[in-house]
Amino acid sequence: MKNLFCFSALLLIVHFRAQNLKDFSVPKGYKKIAEAKGDLDKDGKDETVIIFNTDKKTILNDRDDFPRSLFILKTIDGKQKVWKENKTFLLSSGTGFYPEDNAPPEISIKNNSLSVTQIFNTNSRHTQTYKHTFRFQNGDFYLIGSHDRFEDTCDFNYLNEINFSTGKGIIDEEHSSCDEEEREIPKNVHKEFIHPFKALIKMNNFRIGENKFKIPGSNKDFSY
Repeated sequence: MKNLFCFSALLLIVHFRAQNLKDFSVPKGYKKIAEAKGDLDKDGKDETVIIFNTDKKTILNDRDDFPRSLFILKTIDGKQKVWKENKTFLLSSGTGFYPEDNAPPEISIKNNSLSVTQIFNTNSRHTQTYKHTFRFQNGDFYLIGSHDRFEDTCDFNYLNEINFSTGKGIIDEEHSSCDEEEREIPKNVHKEFIHPFKALIKMNNFRIGENKFKIPGSNKDFSY
């Protein structure tokens, strides 16, 4: 009974806050590049998540570069309302070695959690993949997962992954060679560990690469 009361109270709070959300309309000059729908607050109704290239054009490496913005929208009385807007963790359109070949960010919603995958090339051989997962809890969206893969066409494949809710981290380094006769191939590395986190990071406080901690049993840092 107590759990039912708490859940009902939570739904009432969410509903009250939703009534005070502003109407959504596509900002002038914004271009939609990704969209997905799914239930993010366990109320049985789908939210809409959209990523845009904004209109704030700059020049990066002689190319047009547009910052990006993510909107999470609720549908209330037939109207879309802005539940959340974020510009902190999205890579701009000009990121990478040849950004014109980059795929747009991929949005997925599973188990009431939101994941955003971003892929780009750091040079002609290296590919960087980021996947960050967020969950709505305690009145906000928090980072609960980070997947960071950096790979070469034939020399290496590095993975750093962590679940912030459980503290479980994985480091996986696979080595090979484009020409095995040219050098000694380093040994592969696989390490799993637990690192407790005192608090989760809110979505709007998260910027890729600005956080790190010392890997247990190692002199290396884990960055995310």
